Amino acid sequence: MSLDKKLVADMVKITSSAAISCLKFLGKNDKELVDKAATDSMRNEINKLKINGVVVIGEGELDEAPMLHIGEKLGAGGNLELDIAVDPLEGTNFAAKNLPGALSVISIAEKGNLFNAPETYMDKLAVSGKVPFEATDLDFSLEKNIQNIADSMNKDIKDVTVCLLDRPRHKEIITKLNDMKTKIKLITDGDVSGALLVTDDKYSVDIFLGIGGGPEGVLAASAIDALGCKFQGRFLFKNEKDISRAKKMGINDLNKKYDLKEIVKGDSIFCATGITNGDLVNGVNIKDNKYITETFVTHKSTNMSKTVVSEDTIKT
Repeated sequence: MSLDKKLVADMVKITSSAAISCLKFLGKNDKELVDKAATDSMRNEINKLKINGVVVIGEGELDEAPMLHIGEKLGAGGNLELDIAVDPLEGTNFAAKNLPGALSVISIAEKGNLFNAPETYMDKLAVSGKVPFEATDLDFSLEKNIQNIADSMNKDIKDVTVCLLDRPRHKEIITKLNDMKTKIKLITDGDVSGALLVTDDKYSVDIFLGIGGGPEGVLAASAIDALGCKFQGRFLFKNEKDISRAKKMGINDLNKKYDLKEIVKGDSIFCATGITNGDLVNGVNIKDNKYITETFVTHKSTNMSKTVVSEDTIKT
């Protein structure tokens, strides 16, 4: 079953409202305050919809997050049962310091169709749809993935662009990429938006890889799924608490490599609204007593992929 196209406008309103709610806290250097503003707004807007929704990717478990926690039921009721994945503020540090790249993100699918990912790390890769599916794999060496991308796209290795988080854990990968003389795009935060850079030639990114958040992987996957790109992920567990949490969620094979079709099933809608300017979309702007927002939207069943510009009159 396909999700009604009308839900796209609802989702855009939800992420746009959350983005606008962050404005007065931008650059205040208070990550908790700006994150709370986005979370409060998103929860309030979702609860206006005539749906029965359950948060499968959220701000954490009940003991960690009072709102938008995993398992929380949302919506005003109705016949439509949805899985909801949220990151009210991706790039909390960006917003707190008024730096580029902060987003408000939501993804929805029918009940049972979005993977319930534990709050742990994930080794992942996202690859441009122009690269043949079989050319890349999490189980291949870094060198093999890069060489296969170069060969399949008929270009030199030095013209392949790799995006990854700038983290100490990626030092070895970065060293190898430098040895291969590939182009590297390092990002300081923004795990979701980083993966989405493979979805369009204008971003000039061939592959996003490395270790980031598992929940962010699921959010990115729902957009990537609608755009014919590739995504794979494998969870990484730091301790017994992580393993116990995963097993409660039904994950018994701790080394399993997940493909896109296992992470997102059926139809999905993805929205990411810019809070501050970034590669994907512009941040919230004020013009003629109106908030102007930009939202990157995908809707799988209608092959929709576009940037929606919305206006919201400033209430005085």
